[in-house]
Amino acid sequence: MNSFIKNNWKIWLLASLSLGLAPFFPEPHIWGKLRWIVGGAVGMQTMDWFDFLFHGTPWILLFLALVLIIFKK
Repeated sequence: MNSFIKNNWKIWLLASLSLGLAPFFPEPHIWGKLRWIVGGAVGMQTMDWFDFLFHGTPWILLFLALVLIIFKK
């Protein structure tokens, strides 16, 4: 599993810059969700949390891939 995440860092980068940020205007969607959560997540419903997970997963996978590349075993 680690090698799958590490070897596909280019896919995670592409997914982060496309799916992870879409829609781009008026602000990246993941940024708006992060601001909402930091503000206390008042009014967030189940669909909003799923949406946050959906747009955040590429960023998490990219971060994990970079950590695995930097800290090779």
